[in-house]
Amino acid sequence: MNLWTSLMAVALVSLSLAGVAKAESMGTVLVTGANRGLGLEFVQQLQSKGYTVIGTARKPGQATQLKATGAQVEQLDVASQSSVDALAERLAGVSIDLLINNAGMAARGDSSLETVDYDAMERTFQVNSLGPLRVTQALFPNLQAGKKKTIVHITSRLGSIELSDGGMYSYRTSKTALNQINKIMSVELAPQGFTSIVMHPGWVQTDMGGAGATLTTSESIAGMLGVIDGLTIDDTGKFYNYNGEMLPW
Repeated sequence: MNLWTSLMAVALVSLSLAGVAKAESMGTVLVTGANRGLGLEFVQQLQSKGYTVIGTARKPGQATQLKATGAQVEQLDVASQSSVDALAERLAGVSIDLLINNAGMAARGDSSLETVDYDAMERTFQVNSLGPLRVTQALFPNLQAGKKKTIVHITSRLGSIELSDGGMYSYRTSKTALNQINKIMSVELAPQGFTSIVMHPGWVQTDMGGAGATLTTSESIAGMLGVIDGLTIDDTGKFYNYNGEMLPW
């Protein structure tokens, strides 16, 4: 091997090691509800930034797009305690730097007092309010082991009491409850160095938001990740719009 070849080999090894160090420095992110829409876009953009990403889906066998990203795919139904516990058991010992509680649902048939469906309302609370709490609690040892110690709950401006203009009893109240859960959590965990926020993704063109929404998933996620990248402990407990604006409770 001549000198030039030796120098090139050393350079390539150095670049390779630098790439590994960069990937490792970005950390690990877990995204719930990652098989479509916002969750899938979160996975794709986080991976492009160099994060190691774990994406969850209720039915991994059907999550073909999520699997195609190359992310680690795990089964999770956030409304099922046994499913959450099983995930925590599988991920025992894995450090998680950022948890994005994205999984959610919307019941749309309860826009008047007469049409409230209590079964649908209970299911919505199980997914939108208690789901993020269950997941955060179960994965807390993983988050404690992580470096970033950041928790992001995807909420909605429809959960704002001040901005409420009626309709969607189940969805609105479930997101309001999530906002309060985050506030309590943020106060409790701040002494341990955690930053925990709620974030509105905007009106996005997903199955939930509809084709007439004003934002693409790419625009929404890029905005949210810009906010997330800049978070400090001083931001914990806050309610952010996807573009970094503060929203009223």
